[in-house]
Amino acid sequence: MNASSLKQLFTELILQGRKTIELRKWKTSFRGIFLIHDSRIPDKKSMVQFGFSELPCGQIVGRANFVRIKEYVNFYDFDIDEDKYLGRDRSLFSKMLKG
Repeated sequence: MNASSLKQLFTELILQGRKTIELRKWKTSFRGIFLIHDSRIPDKKSMVQFGFSELPCGQIVGRANFVRIKEYVNFYDFDIDEDKYLGRDRSLFSKMLKG
């Protein structure tokens, strides 16, 4: 089975159904169920922002279904989906956007 390693708090938000879009710079042909793995180093700043002090790290914590790729071509569409990927800094993804 495929697995994806993500930083905590993002794995927790995916498992809760609050984060439904994962931002990546690369494409994949994979679709289907995959295991969610917490990386060993959490994103502590984001954890505090969402009210978490401790979450498990360095282990498989659940699974999710990868359905499709959504390619952003402009900041307007990127900003509309902010509640689905939960507010990553748009400057980190400037080079990804085509427009």
